Amino acid sequence: MGAFKFRGAYNFLATLAPHERRRGVVAFSSGNHAQGVALAARLLGISATIVMPTDAPAVKLTATREYGAEIVLYRREEANREAIAREIVQRRGATLVPPFDDARIVAGAGTAALELLEDAAALDAIVVPLGGGGLIAGTAIAAHALDESIAIYGVEPQAGDDFARSLQRGERVTTAVPQTIADGLQTTSPGELTFAIAREHVRAVVTVSDGELRDAMRFAFARMKLVVEPSGAAPLAALLQGRIAGIAGKRVGAIVSGGNIDPARYARLLGDDVPAGDVFA
Repeated sequence: MGAFKFRGAYNFLATLAPHERRRGVVAFSSGNHAQGVALAARLLGISATIVMPTDAPAVKLTATREYGAEIVLYRREEANREAIAREIVQRRGATLVPPFDDARIVAGAGTAALELLEDAAALDAIVVPLGGGGLIAGTAIAAHALDESIAIYGVEPQAGDDFARSLQRGERVTTAVPQTIADGLQTTSPGELTFAIAREHVRAVVTVSDGELRDAMRFAFARMKLVVEPSGAAPLAALLQGRIAGIAGKRVGAIVSGGNIDPARYARLLGDDVPAGDVFA
């Protein structure tokens, strides 16, 4: 389904007991976790309900529906997605599938780093996109189980630097919903579990601007022949901009995950000018 989120979702759903499977699952997501849960549920024969914002990318809404999930829409400015999801869980007796703050989700996400290390052999550093922290936590655990010297770096959009602020203050910080083209990284606070893992294992978190994300998307398309959504382009953007100190001449791996973007929006973002109103669509 075009992003690493399937790994954690499938791992979580595969561990459910028979009676939990019969009652179905509920998740909240702007897109990639939604698709991951919907597809995993279809493969495992489990009903899925996904709470999604009205401004979620159309391509992600469509894919989630086509994977067979029921979608409940909400407006970001007016409602709390987790509260909506928990009300459905309570009413139906279903199981909530968190987007990142769960050991099963973290373990599933970590398989991406495990496969990277199996393919690329020894690495000095790994750079990953950073939202709620599921991927960076799983990456850190998988990488450091093999080699504790591997430096782990996270990359956030400048408008959504909740993880960087939290690490700087030594406690979880909550921010407003960030206005960024990286819809998959619009988290407002690190997870409790993922923050604890990051404090122990992550070398640093850096940020990139929306313009730098667009430049990285162009580079991936023109040089690498890859279609990458803004969220997935974050590690590449940080490397292209030289944001990570001390890695020149090192062997560095980057997890570029997420290619779920509407073709028309993709073309606008790669263009020279982005019309007003299109940046956050």
